[in-house]
Amino acid sequence: MIPGGGQPNMQQLLQQAQKMQQDLARAQEELAATEVDGQAGGGLVKATVNGSGELRGLVIDPKAVDPEDTETLADLVVAAVQAANENAQQLQQQKLGPLAQGLGGGGIPGLPI
Repeated sequence: MIPGGGQPNMQQLLQQAQKMQQDLARAQEELAATEVDGQAGGGLVKATVNGSGELRGLVIDPKAVDPEDTETLADLVVAAVQAANENAQQLQQQKLGPLAQGLGGGGIPGLPI
């Protein structure tokens, strides 16, 4: 409430909204540029995703490759990618969580937070 019973300054509200929008865009750019890792099988398979969850790299130790058992390798790849995505989601919470709370705390439609 504004002291004296006046209406909120619309210009000020618009400026605050623009700043939040700029902060959000900056945070999203930082997430896209940040890479996080996940691993499975004691490090036999390592996946790298960016902060938005996009798979950027996959490293498979030759010890994990058994031509007779490709199912285990596939499971390790899936587990490593899932671990990397969980780390990316934590990063999203750290970067975007405070911004989402500033916008009313209900999250931002279309963002996985």
